[in-house]
Amino acid sequence: MALPVAFFALFFAWPVAAIVTRGLKADGAWQWGRIADVVTQPDIRHVLWFTTWQALASTALTLLLALPAAYVFARLDFPGKQVLRAVVTVPFVLPTVVAGSAFLALVGHGGLLDELWGVRLDTTVWAILLAHVFFNYAVVVRTVGGLWSQLDPRQEEAARMLGASPLHAWRKVTLPALAPAVAAAALMVFLFTFTSFGVVQILGGPTFSTLEVEIYRQTSEVFDLSTAAVLTLVQFVAVGAILVVHAWTVRRRETALRLVDPKATARRPRGAGQWALLAGVLVTITLLLVLPLAVLVRRSLDAPGFGYYRALANSDGGTFLVAPVHAVWTSLQYAVAATAIAVVIGGLAAAALARRDAGRLVRGFDALLMLPLGVSAVTVGFGFLIALDKPPLDLRESWILVPLAQALVGAPFVVRTMLPVLRAVDVRLREAAAVLGASPWRVWREVDLPLVRRALLVAAGFAFAVSLGEFGATVFIARPDNPTLPVAVARLLSRPGDLNYGQAMALSTILMVVCAAALLILERLRTDRTGEF
Repeated sequence: MALPVAFFALFFAWPVAAIVTRGLKADGAWQWGRIADVVTQPDIRHVLWFTTWQALASTALTLLLALPAAYVFARLDFPGKQVLRAVVTVPFVLPTVVAGSAFLALVGHGGLLDELWGVRLDTTVWAILLAHVFFNYAVVVRTVGGLWSQLDPRQEEAARMLGASPLHAWRKVTLPALAPAVAAAALMVFLFTFTSFGVVQILGGPTFSTLEVEIYRQTSEVFDLSTAAVLTLVQFVAVGAILVVHAWTVRRRETALRLVDPKATARRPRGAGQWALLAGVLVTITLLLVLPLAVLVRRSLDAPGFGYYRALANSDGGTFLVAPVHAVWTSLQYAVAATAIAVVIGGLAAAALARRDAGRLVRGFDALLMLPLGVSAVTVGFGFLIALDKPPLDLRESWILVPLAQALVGAPFVVRTMLPVLRAVDVRLREAAAVLGASPWRVWREVDLPLVRRALLVAAGFAFAVSLGEFGATVFIARPDNPTLPVAVARLLSRPGDLNYGQAMALSTILMVVCAAALLILERLRTDRTGEF
């Protein structure tokens, strides 16, 4: 635990504490009254209300549209199921900037809806809600569907034989067993939408602002660090409460159920109802997930002869100091370095947490590992600039700053992927190797590593994908001569002109292809034990 604790203390707790201290401390005294002053401002209260309201609405809409798909993937067997599973998961590993760009190409000015029917949704909250469903659809399908596929169907069949209707049997038998998974999925979706930044930044415009967007505005545009610090504390408290509830629901899901092999529960659709449900899910996936990505690709090809892609090789001398295409190579380099850091930190933390003799303090660190996913990435990024600017850790001019910020987001995914597999390793295998004279390092190399190799590769893949798309912190610390892909997309979208918009669509398409390729590799590597998150 020494290295993971030091890493999170140095590159997460310290930067966050630095920006909060800078904002709330004046002349050596804490300005606690500033908290009441900020949260009672009408515009801040509106931001708090909209952040909570849109997160609740996004969560409810995601559950409504994704739960039928969770059933289809869990209980039905049909051709192309594995490919469709990968398609459903693509939006989750895409950067939020790409998700926002895809919906902007669909519902924005000059988008598909505007061209066909003259309808624009980019100035309404519906664009944000639908983009959040697009991004979080896979969370519900994977989390709920993964458990649903392992529930013994004979329990519900027994209730049917005793006279219960299909709805009554599902409500009394299956739903209580699924409740912890549904709650866990809902909490994760709420967490991701409560801290939404890229989607709201692109689609919300000046009308809609979440806490994350407001922290960014107060930090980078208004330069009001005290207000940003108060909003960070508010978000920190809210996210902490969400994670406590999430940890409780996960424990219930892990300990309260007897599971079966998922391959034994899926059957070919039977009856008109199941075929109609399958068709409805396929239509939903096509319209909600595939269509925005297809429109994104189409808009990137509007210029004849791949004009927007060829323009990426030219430096405009304005927004970028280098050609936009340079961001592709920069992002790949940063993502590889961030993945290596995340795998080492997350792997060590997972190994410590998996020990059966781990103390309460070690187990409590499990919840803290999730905080970087919920605490403002904008705060972390700006905190890097404040905290890491003096010897012996003066990293403001170092290239490693970006991979460190990206690794903070990737490490929790490594832990969540590897921890169930490490816990499943029979401790007697390690003990037998130790009795035969193997050192602890050799025990790990000869016993644990062969069993967790696939989980390790899957964890590395997820860390690579999320590192590639990290935006909130990177937007502060990426240097103008080395922008990452998400930062380059956001900067191009912020500038007027068809060429800038087309280049943003082209870069978003490149980023989507890279993330999708990483995901397809994961699908080839995944096992039943490591494939759900």
